[in-house]
Amino acid sequence: MTSTAAEVLRLLTVRRETLAVAESLTGGLVSAAITAAPGSSKAFRGSVTAYATDLKHRLLGVDATLLDQQGAVDPQVAAQMADGVRKALGADWGISTTGVAGPEPQDGRPVGTVYVAVAGPPAAHSGVSGGGKVSSLRLNGGRTEIRMESVRSVLALLLEELAGEQAGNERAQDTEQNGGT
Repeated sequence: MTSTAAEVLRLLTVRRETLAVAESLTGGLVSAAITAAPGSSKAFRGSVTAYATDLKHRLLGVDATLLDQQGAVDPQVAAQMADGVRKALGADWGISTTGVAGPEPQDGRPVGTVYVAVAGPPAAHSGVSGGGKVSSLRLNGGRTEIRMESVRSVLALLLEELAGEQAGNERAQDTEQNGGT
């Protein structure tokens, strides 16, 4: 996990971009993994651990009606948390975790139901978030295992988005250099 966090930070630093984190079930573990990597202050803006549902609305801007109807463990909630923390902390990228680590089900969702999300920088001309992705997980194990796998999964999702954008930019630059369209 530390190597994933280090690679995320390396890519963010090279791109001169920043990251903010919104956590629920992981309770600060994502932020701890990121800040364990040397040089994290170059790209990490901060985090919000919004364990209580009302904080997801008040601090992260998650739609109150969505929270009332679906509960806090929902893919749209994860997406709004990621985008909300990105905006609230003035970062280029936001990531989030929400789910049920146990021991009991929550909001009608079984233990091991987890959603992790990434929200990327606004597209240059549209003002709409460019990169945005939610991953639905069904994890096994106890509370500790579920929380640690959630950390690993959200960092891997962000790394996938960053690496995909990096590869896309390199292909575009290569096409331009070779006279392509």
